[in-house]
Amino acid sequence: MKSTFALLTASCLAASALLTAADTHQSERLKKFNDAKFGMFIHWGPYSLASVEASWPIMEPGTWAISEPDYRALRQRFNPTQFDAKAFVKLAKAAGQKYMVFTTKHHDGFCMFDTQYTDYKITKSPYGKDIVAQLVEAAQAEKMPLGFYYSPPDMNHPAFRDTSKLSATNWAGEPARPEWPLYLDYMELQLRELLTRYGDPFVIWFDGLGTQQKYGGTRFHELIHGLRPMTLINDRIGLTGDFVTPEQRLPNGIPRKGATVDTVDPNDKGVLAEAPKPEDFQTWETCMTINDTWAYNKNDKKFKSSTELVRALIDAASKGGNFLLNVGPTPEGTIQPEFVERLTAIGDWLKVNGESIYGTTYGPVQALKFGRMTAKGKTLYLHVFDMPAGTLELTGLKAKVASIKALSGGAALKFTQAGDKLTIPVTGIKATPHATVLAITTL
Repeated sequence: MKSTFALLTASCLAASALLTAADTHQSERLKKFNDAKFGMFIHWGPYSLASVEASWPIMEPGTWAISEPDYRALRQRFNPTQFDAKAFVKLAKAAGQKYMVFTTKHHDGFCMFDTQYTDYKITKSPYGKDIVAQLVEAAQAEKMPLGFYYSPPDMNHPAFRDTSKLSATNWAGEPARPEWPLYLDYMELQLRELLTRYGDPFVIWFDGLGTQQKYGGTRFHELIHGLRPMTLINDRIGLTGDFVTPEQRLPNGIPRKGATVDTVDPNDKGVLAEAPKPEDFQTWETCMTINDTWAYNKNDKKFKSSTELVRALIDAASKGGNFLLNVGPTPEGTIQPEFVERLTAIGDWLKVNGESIYGTTYGPVQALKFGRMTAKGKTLYLHVFDMPAGTLELTGLKAKVASIKALSGGAALKFTQAGDKLTIPVTGIKATPHATVLAITTL
């Protein structure tokens, strides 16, 4: 018989091995995520037929001029016959996006995959085919990482809320009802489907609204990482997860550990104006729309310009973050031309300047008035939004500079460095639309 000491030693070694494996998986997950920098978010469902936002018209009615019964009836007409999963993935690649995240189920409860646990799904619509399965196949063919948005709230499920009432009365869910554990079991069953029947998801992107602790996030973290150790998890199920997710905004500083989705804002102590130590950095991703709506809305013409979007991507990368840019496909299953135009323009800029974004982290000099800085090894990338006349002056740089060149081409640039001040003559530099990038090699 083994001694108690031997048994305890074996137990400790086993526990240590598990912790080491978990740390390794987390490190590998975060590296792949941080290197990617730019992704495509896709919000799509029957709601596209009415040019209304996803789910919110039944949660906060009045703004969108559609009743809950009419909203629910949209799935009876949802037939996106022009949907081409390959075209979606190819557009993401043309835009320079390195991963995609698709809404498998939004708060309304409608599923865009062939789940076994509800009839409120795409395969029970006139279209009749599994959208998620098609995207998985297309993404795998192009080696495009694909993640799944999955909403813990579900206005359609009778264990989430009393569905005899309108969603507007109880859309936050009713965890005090005895049926609540049945809803959490439903979540687990659907997540198991997504994790085992649809490839190896890059991320599970929860969107838990308020009081997210009611979903018992630890249970689902253990489920996801037990089945798919390399799958990332965001912060919207009551736990920090692998990364935090400010929405429709960019923080004024670099998020540090301890920041959350609600506190990554300009006034929070969870952001730093200066570059933090790597161990203090909080991995993050902002999600943003091209116009003002997540879902397709033919009436929303407030499109951000290509320049605004490129600079938002640069701003996110300069603070170590990722930029998840949303498209809302049309009811027919296509992506509207205004979105295609802007995505293509971003891709064109990245063909020239991608090395200044992919695989980078936050630059050592922050809060620049004329642009932003990213870093990769001994190379610093200075993104100049507004090129000054004559010379460009950069202060606060402690590293010794060896050489400077413009990514748009041309000879090496002359420069002078005195202390922490770098002066670069910029006359004759070939400017690039949206932002001109100077690669600064340091010693």
